Amino acid sequence: MKKLITVVAGEPNSINSEIIGKTWIKFKNKEYIFVIGNYLLIKKQINKIGLKINIVRINSITEIKDKKNLYILDIPLKFNSIFRNKSAHTKNYVLNSLNTAHYLAHTNQINGFINTAIDKKIFNNKFLGVTEYLASKNKVANDEVMMIYNKKFSVVPLTTHLEIKNITSKIKPDLIKKKIITLNKAYYKIFNKKPKIVILGLNPHNSENRINSIENKIIKPMIKKLKTLNIDVKGPFPADTIFDKQKKIGYNVVVGMYHDQVLAPFKALFGFDAINITLGLKYLRISPDHGTAQDIIGLNKANPHSLITAIKFLKKFND
Repeated sequence: MKKLITVVAGEPNSINSEIIGKTWIKFKNKEYIFVIGNYLLIKKQINKIGLKINIVRINSITEIKDKKNLYILDIPLKFNSIFRNKSAHTKNYVLNSLNTAHYLAHTNQINGFINTAIDKKIFNNKFLGVTEYLASKNKVANDEVMMIYNKKFSVVPLTTHLEIKNITSKIKPDLIKKKIITLNKAYYKIFNKKPKIVILGLNPHNSENRINSIENKIIKPMIKKLKTLNIDVKGPFPADTIFDKQKKIGYNVVVGMYHDQVLAPFKALFGFDAINITLGLKYLRISPDHGTAQDIIGLNKANPHSLITAIKFLKKFND
């Protein structure tokens, strides 16, 4: 079987086609790359920014014959206008694309896939994002882990796209245990080594170590229990200093209590040089670490670096 690199086109009203086109040019004649998405949409969006790419519509991955064409596994999409038209955004189109990728990976026709940016509104608050949606389809809901990866170190938010007011009620011992066990097991499977994990507290300065704080009542006792499971985990550490201590501590993963607690400093450090990996699924799912960037659609300004990094990572996994 050819070692296929699978990319889900994602949100139609986005920079996705542009970064896919720019990325494919870098890997032309080197990798078997195909895209799950709408052929006409992707072709017109790529042509608009002047990229010269031979794009081929296919109905089955068995039709992929070479590395010199960009193959599109065609997903139907109804739209009135291709460019900058929100009516082109179709929930069924995006979900059909994701479901097709899930089916191919679940049936071992591909090792995993990369999905480009998706507008989370398609989930109508049923799921917080693609991570949770795919976890549900894999029947591992609440065990999945969102890891933002850079070769220097990675970060994991214990809760993902929750409003701040809802975070405290979600920080429970069982949630911490499930997430850290999944992280430890999946990290070893991917990188062939046990991760050194540090966990942050929720509050500034770990609530000054007050007896009734969430750090002392929930986080610290669970860390002790996780250590008995032969997991290399330390904490809780205050969030405001941990990223300066990386060289001293030598950790692989920082686990925070909420999304921006770890994502904001991580992106300040690494920018586009990161990818989003969902751990705990039956296959590898990756996405570039950026959004739909609707303000620069069609302007030929989108940076493909994160998608390039994602493809290089998936290639190693394929090998």
